[in-house]
Amino acid sequence: MYIRLKNYLRQVTQTALGTRPAGHGVSVFPNDIFLVGYFRSGTTWSRFLMGNFVHADQAVNFENIGDLVPSIYEHADRKLRARPRLIKSHESFDPRYPRVVHFVRDPRDVAVSLYYYCLKVRAIPDGFPKDDFVDMFLTSRTGSAADQVGSWEDHTLSWYRLRQGRETYRLVRYEDLLAHPERELTKIAPLLGIDPTPERIERAIRLSSADRMRSLEKTQSKVWITTKDSRQDIPFVRQAKSGNWRTSLPEASVRKIEQAWGPTIEELGYELSTATANEAIVSSPNPVTR
Repeated sequence: MYIRLKNYLRQVTQTALGTRPAGHGVSVFPNDIFLVGYFRSGTTWSRFLMGNFVHADQAVNFENIGDLVPSIYEHADRKLRARPRLIKSHESFDPRYPRVVHFVRDPRDVAVSLYYYCLKVRAIPDGFPKDDFVDMFLTSRTGSAADQVGSWEDHTLSWYRLRQGRETYRLVRYEDLLAHPERELTKIAPLLGIDPTPERIERAIRLSSADRMRSLEKTQSKVWITTKDSRQDIPFVRQAKSGNWRTSLPEASVRKIEQAWGPTIEELGYELSTATANEAIVSSPNPVTR
């Protein structure tokens, strides 16, 4: 209740002063490039990676990221207009976005990452059952900002269904970016208007490594808008790996996610692990074919 009241009072003050973040109402220009993705899908890492890829003369850190790769949730619209137009957004499909790089992550790993993020921002207390959290995750009731954009599946499909196949859209799986960053950056480069030289790619990857980001977080977490008011004993940059759900989520939680979103999980190239989820998809009257 305290956090919600604090957020409400901040929004009222920002509105009165004309400093309220642009959010969904951001002005959009023809040459804009939006980095979109559901919460905890590697969007901060991709923000570093894309920023270091585009800005060859500056290294991204948590102090300057708001200027080099601004977020629609950090600046008022009038300030955003004067900043570089490589922009981060968690919004669901917006037909105004002219060029989009869409980052997707296995929702089972998203659930784990969002759980610890909710602990960090005090949306849930220590020791909160993960299985109960997964119920909240599936129904967009986590108490975090993620609830405002709908469920993982709704958000993901809003972009994937309406933009796939277009030259102005790139779908990038978090897992592929981890495993083959050089290949994925080369694929994205034409949309960004960048010559993907080996030197430029190597620099972007090196300056966006998880180790470097963790080191920067230790000294800059109290000045970065996303973490400055959160718990400092829980890191924002965690393991930066894929497949953590296998050891972090109870089997019942995995089953719930796969039963709810199994067709979409498979369509995006992820394998289901529970027999009950597979059986539910096979018996579905409208199974997804690939």
